[in-house]
Amino acid sequence: MLAAERRDHLLDLLARQGKVVAKDVAAELGISEDSVRRDLRDLAAEGLCQRVYGGALPVSPAVADYAARQTVALDGKRKVAQLAVGLVRPGAALILDGGTTALAAARALPRDLACTVITHSPTIAAALLDHPQAELFLLGGRVFKHSAVTCGAAAVEAAQNVSADLCLLGVTGVHPEAGLTTADADEAAMKRALSARAADTYILASSEKIGTASRFRVLPWENVTALLTDADAHDPVVEQLVASGVAVLTADA
Repeated sequence: MLAAERRDHLLDLLARQGKVVAKDVAAELGISEDSVRRDLRDLAAEGLCQRVYGGALPVSPAVADYAARQTVALDGKRKVAQLAVGLVRPGAALILDGGTTALAAARALPRDLACTVITHSPTIAAALLDHPQAELFLLGGRVFKHSAVTCGAAAVEAAQNVSADLCLLGVTGVHPEAGLTTADADEAAMKRALSARAADTYILASSEKIGTASRFRVLPWENVTALLTDADAHDPVVEQLVASGVAVLTADA
């Protein structure tokens, strides 16, 4: 089989099965595992897969810059945002992560809702300036421009001095095996710090992130109250998550 044919075969496996296991592909095609791993390295270099131990997973589409991501899956993000704001009760203290789905949630909060919003995202804070009943706390630190949030040691330390009823957390990938992931190590650490300060953590993930993975793990599933998504309840990945004990709230439920 030619290299181009192997490449197409690997991409087809990722699309159909949601993963590639190098030893299985090598046995199927009668080639060495080194050849498969080399092909996967090439695909990963082009941003077409996320390499993991033993193979590869579909790469998250949420790797574009912040401005570009604001035009992706707008309807899905609005649906997830509506699910999220339905969880915020009057008087609640809310930790709101950064990113475009969290921004949709901020914009969906009723203007007259009395609540406290703690965020490390300047764009989230700016979106809530015209909410007269919302008290805002902005956590400072190094600005990570890809998601328009603060992170790093100063931001993590600031997060350790707050507490909230719930945390609405964004991720770039949701996968039954890889778990909840994002593309930056410092951002992953900040998300863990935020989640640790809330009684309940809900994951915001529009459907294009379901079944994909990024490089850095954010949280184990046991630390999550529920996943909020617009993906179909009968999506194979969603069904696999539910079967493993993950609580999933879908927009079509």
